[in-house]
Amino acid sequence: MYANITTEHGTMTVEFFEKDAPHTVANFVKLAKEGFYEGLKFHRVIPGFVAQGGCPNGIGNGGPGYTIDCELDGNNQYHDLGVLSMAHAGRNTGGSQFFLVHSREATAHLDGNHTCFGRVTEGIEIVTQIAQGETFSVEIIEG
Repeated sequence: MYANITTEHGTMTVEFFEKDAPHTVANFVKLAKEGFYEGLKFHRVIPGFVAQGGCPNGIGNGGPGYTIDCELDGNNQYHDLGVLSMAHAGRNTGGSQFFLVHSREATAHLDGNHTCFGRVTEGIEIVTQIAQGETFSVEIIEG
């Protein structure tokens, strides 16, 4: 299973870390299949750091109405260019917000604090082209 995240710059294909973060992946997939992410904005973009989206309010203060626990013990818990990671307001408070990593140098300190649950395998150049306020959609591809 993987996802296509479509932006104004094109489509990125994301491979999930299902073995390392099964609950986080399942949550993201569930929300995507329900259409939760359709037309949401990347509400926080810090060049060289991350592009963050998934807030239904478009300003970083919202979520799906529940929280999920962090999954930090898997093998792929390293923030690097194109990694998909769960945003949160403190340990075990994630929900729908996620971020795409711009660089390892600026995000290594997030290792062990935020759940990495996938990575961009196609369209990696799009990650750093995303601008704050741009919209996106997520399509889950099973197979």
